[in-house]
Amino acid sequence: MMAQYGVRMYSPEFREMTWEEFRSLLVGLNGDTPLGNLVKIRLEDDEKILKHFSATQRKIRDDWRRDHPCVNIDKDAHMQFLAQMQSFFNK
Repeated sequence: MMAQYGVRMYSPEFREMTWEEFRSLLVGLNGDTPLGNLVKIRLEDDEKILKHFSATQRKIRDDWRRDHPCVNIDKDAHMQFLAQMQSFFNK
């Protein structure tokens, strides 16, 4: 969040943020942020890009995929996760 939007996750400004605003910012993160880059590495499937991955990138991707065998989670699990995240903002 800090790299792209200048918002620290433990700041008073962040604590006052609504779920809708947080979600909008999260969805808008690009691959130039640390979190966006991590997500991009984890989800990459293009063989042309994968063959140029560094050893560190391969490890990040392989570790995550090993620990998350169902990369494409079902809609119910996705909605449950979003509800849990939203509950953090309703406290």
